[in-house]
Amino acid sequence: MTVPTRRGFTLIEVLVVVVIIGILAAVAIPKFRASKDKAKLATVKTDLKNLRTAQEAYYGYKGRYTTALSATLFKLSTGNTASMTGGTLSFTGTVTNASISGTPKSCKVSVGVTATTEGKMICS
Repeated sequence: MTVPTRRGFTLIEVLVVVVIIGILAAVAIPKFRASKDKAKLATVKTDLKNLRTAQEAYYGYKGRYTTALSATLFKLSTGNTASMTGGTLSFTGTVTNASISGTPKSCKVSVGVTATTEGKMICS
């Protein structure tokens, strides 16, 4: 007479696997969230560079800067908002993404006569 062999895992083995998966998740989830924030900040920086380029093209065509985003025909990435201040000879543009959980959430650039550091992007 043969004894039937048991197949399967013991309770201890299953618990060890669950603990290991929990540890891996505890390490991976914050890193994943940080990489999402880095990607969103990259879209903020890219939009700001493109906004500066659009403003320079507008200046080349009209001889002045604009504070109306629609005048530059520039479209922002999803989730980003922009604000512009300035006038004929200078402008300061700020692009913000409120869904970034850490800091910086926004970047700005100043161009023109009143700019202290012309064209340098500052994120805060």
